[in-house]
Amino acid sequence: MPDSDEQLMAGVCDGDNDALGVLFRRYARSVRGVAYKVLRDTSEADDMVQDVFLLVRRLCKTFDTSKGPARFWILQIAHHRAICRRRYLTSRHFYSHRDLDEVEDKLRDLPAPYGRHSDSIQATIEQREALQIAFRELSENQRDTITLFFFEGDSFEDIAAKLGQAPGNVKHHYYRGLEKLRRQFFLSTPKHQLAPMRALEISASHSPTKAP
Repeated sequence: MPDSDEQLMAGVCDGDNDALGVLFRRYARSVRGVAYKVLRDTSEADDMVQDVFLLVRRLCKTFDTSKGPARFWILQIAHHRAICRRRYLTSRHFYSHRDLDEVEDKLRDLPAPYGRHSDSIQATIEQREALQIAFRELSENQRDTITLFFFEGDSFEDIAAKLGQAPGNVKHHYYRGLEKLRRQFFLSTPKHQLAPMRALEISASHSPTKAP
């Protein structure tokens, strides 16, 4: 009969590398899934798997069976490390260009009942330099919240859990950050090109899968 996760954790604490290897085979895929969901980068997620299991070996003595199963403990480590890594990458503007590419895709994919103005969406996207500056000037919490809301499809409650904050704070970050981006977009865009941004904003605020 295979050893339980808890038995394997005891072996890891005794320096049994084979026990660590079994845990790795059991949960590496789940750890990578958690890491990728937060980091949104294949290479970063792959590296995170190795880091997490090194931490499992180093922190094994802090595992307490009375607080939950080993699987939950390992995935908690993965989530915490991924959040820390994301904040570091965000501070280095790792996501800025990628997120703005996704904004461009969102605008292009919107329904276009704008008649002759549909061709002007590309002209709006050409304002990206100003939008890049505005995105970089958002706080870390605002960037994380807007990215998770629009591109991961998370609700405010989901974002709060990921960032370790209250839902009310997450809503504050979202509305303040969106207002800053909207203001910069409006300042740098002719009036006849504003419909796409308004449509994106309205569709997000009325989505039935997200908190109001």
